[in-house]
Amino acid sequence: MKKKVLLINGSPRKDGNTYIALSEVVSALEANGIETEIVSVGTKAVQGCIACNKCAELGRCVFKDKLYNAIREKLEEGVDGLIVGSPTYYAGPNGSLCALLDRVFYSCGGMLQYKPAAAVAVCRRGGASAVFDRLNKYFTINNMPVVSSQYWNSVHGCLPGEALQDAEGLQTMRVLGRNMAWLLKNIGQGGQSVPEKEERITTSFVR
Repeated sequence: MKKKVLLINGSPRKDGNTYIALSEVVSALEANGIETEIVSVGTKAVQGCIACNKCAELGRCVFKDKLYNAIREKLEEGVDGLIVGSPTYYAGPNGSLCALLDRVFYSCGGMLQYKPAAAVAVCRRGGASAVFDRLNKYFTINNMPVVSSQYWNSVHGCLPGEALQDAEGLQTMRVLGRNMAWLLKNIGQGGQSVPEKEERITTSFVR
């Protein structure tokens, strides 16, 4: 069965520099036989998590907005890998993207465990490493192997289309795509089951 990677474009600009960066990853994935789909967060306000814990009861987030539903449906249909891209806003990812990811990972994390993932950051000049770090935390708290490239997964560009001028950044995206494809194919051939799961231990430092 053909492998599929879902890419989330965390920029409100559907065809902006973040889209250019993710499209370069897509070109490498598809050249290696991996199916892809890009979903954009768009410009509408995104509801954040309110820690109501209703998802534990309902099996899904209590808020039923279109964007969350679309991501959840795609996860239910089955994806083998995840890539999340974001522009840099105030030394961090787009707030709408984080609002979405908080809810997706809190309520749909079980559908993402052990699936390879990667973060992509786009910036004018600085702050990409903070975006990269924040996005990777979603993966590393959820048993997801993090896919690397030849350099940190960042592309530079401010004005529309400027990312196309960052030759090194675009190459980093292509290498990321090839590395993701390589890992997915090896996982598919390995036939190994996921690691044995221990009963969860949760501690608090409040006495």
